[in-house]
Amino acid sequence: MKLPFLNKWLDNQYNEADSTQHPDAIDWLRIVPFIGLHLACFGVIWVGVSGTAVLVCAITYLVRMFAITAFYHRFFSHKSFKTSRWVQATFAIIGAMATQRGPIWWAAHHRHHHVHADSEQDPHTPQDGFWHSHIKWFLMKKNFNTRSEYTKDLQQYPELRFIDRYDIIFPVFLATGLYFLGESLAANQPQLNTTGWQLVIWGYFISTVLLSHVTYCINSLAHLFGFRSYETRDDSRNNPLLALFTLGEGWHNNHHCCPGSVRQGFTWWQLDISFLILLVMSKVGLVWDLKYPNPQVLKNKRIRGQA
Repeated sequence: MKLPFLNKWLDNQYNEADSTQHPDAIDWLRIVPFIGLHLACFGVIWVGVSGTAVLVCAITYLVRMFAITAFYHRFFSHKSFKTSRWVQATFAIIGAMATQRGPIWWAAHHRHHHVHADSEQDPHTPQDGFWHSHIKWFLMKKNFNTRSEYTKDLQQYPELRFIDRYDIIFPVFLATGLYFLGESLAANQPQLNTTGWQLVIWGYFISTVLLSHVTYCINSLAHLFGFRSYETRDDSRNNPLLALFTLGEGWHNNHHCCPGSVRQGFTWWQLDISFLILLVMSKVGLVWDLKYPNPQVLKNKRIRGQA
C-alpha cells in the first residue's frame, strides 16, 4: 500500500505529480505535522508543570534559537564567519531540531529574500499581509522546494544534504531523548516532580512553538514595527523586544544594512547575545574570520537623527 503522505513528511526531496494544486495553495496534507506540533501543546493539561519542565523548556529554546540565529542565519545564509566542518554539521543538526526545516532550504529562501526584500518576488513580505509573512508563505506548495540555485556552496557537503533532506528525524531524536531524560529523573530524582511526557510537552512542543513564532516575527513584525537607523531598499525595522527574544536578530534594519556582518547590534546598548557567544567561540578557536560592518557603509546609509 502506497502512503505518499509519509514521503511528504519524511523526505524533503519528494515531489508528487499533482498539477491540480495551485502553487500558491497551502499544502494541507504536507503540513499535518506542523498543525500537530501546535495541538500537542494542549498536552500540558494532562502532564502539568514543574520547575524542571520550565527550565528544560528555556534551555531547549535558547540552545536551538542560537543554532538558528548564529548558524542557520549568520553562517549558512550569510557566511559572516568561518568554522570547521564538524562544527557546522553539529549546529546544522541542532538547528534542524528547531523544526524549521534543514539548513540548505532555510539559507536558500533567506538568500532569495535578501535579493528581493519587500518586493513582489519576496516570499514573505508583509506587503502581502501579516499572516502571509508570518506563517502562510512556508505552508504554500511552491515554497516547499529548495531554491537550489542560491546554495551551491552548501550542497557540496553530503552531511548537510542528508540533514536537509531528512530534517524531520532530528526533532524526533530530541523528543525521544527528552522522554527518556524525564523518565530517568522521575525514577531517580522524584523530588523534581517531572516525567518523560512532561519534558516532551514542555521541552519540545511548547518550546518549539514559542521558538518558531518568535523567529517568524522577524519576517513579519520586524518589517512593520520598530525604528530605522539606516536607509535600505526594504521596510526592515530595529525592534529591541524581538532582539531580546531572538538573541539579537531583532536589530533587523542593521542586518539589512550590512547583511554579511556577524554582529547585528551595532551600538553598545544594542544587545546581541548570538554575537557575544560567537565572540567567545572565536576566542577558543571554534569559529574564526568574523566579519564586521563596513564603517563607511554605515556612515553613508545612516538616517540623520536616528540612533
